[in-house]
Amino acid sequence: MGAELDNRGVEAAYARWAPIYDVVFDRVMDSGRRAGVAAARGAGPRVLDVGVGTGLELPYFDAQANVVGVDLSEPMLRKAQKRIRDAGLTHVAGLCVMDATRLAFADGRFDAVLAPYLITVVPDPERTLDEIARVVRPGGEIVLVNHVMAESGPRAVAERWLARQTRHLGWHPDFPWEVIGDWCAGRPGITLIERRPLAPVGLFTLIRLRKAAEANAANLPSAMRQSVD
Repeated sequence: MGAELDNRGVEAAYARWAPIYDVVFDRVMDSGRRAGVAAARGAGPRVLDVGVGTGLELPYFDAQANVVGVDLSEPMLRKAQKRIRDAGLTHVAGLCVMDATRLAFADGRFDAVLAPYLITVVPDPERTLDEIARVVRPGGEIVLVNHVMAESGPRAVAERWLARQTRHLGWHPDFPWEVIGDWCAGRPGITLIERRPLAPVGLFTLIRLRKAAEANAANLPSAMRQSVD
């Protein structure tokens, strides 16, 4: 029930954002979206876009991609569907309303999962990452683009203050790296292969995680293990 209530809060926040989301967040997050798409496509054509929202990054995929987008917010997905229709984005195979902690896909379905600006706003980041890892094929990649809180200095102080003012909007500027780092460290089948700040001012970070190849799938926790027999 707690998770359900948290999800209702996220849905409500993004229903409020949907009419103005593109105007507010398009340019400031554009470099991260482009970097995330490029990284995800490097792993293969089959990409799951978790937290696709209004679909701002969908035009950046090439025509050979096969992209499925999911989001908890139906109003955001309606805008994404219009974008797909207006731009003729035939590489988008479909959009679904879906909870990121309960993805309705088979194990190992995708070459990569792209989660742009998602992990900082979900109620249960660890469970979300577990589910994302489950649907990535052995040897595939998880690509995250997120704001990560500064560890010290004036920016860290400002982010903690800002978090208290904006939490009702579904944004968490005080999100610590340890959430992702500790999750990765606790899963031998997942390897951090890239973590770099993005232009122009390093406000957002690109994070690439690789899932163990099929030969090493036995190292994965049971919740994420592929059927490789």
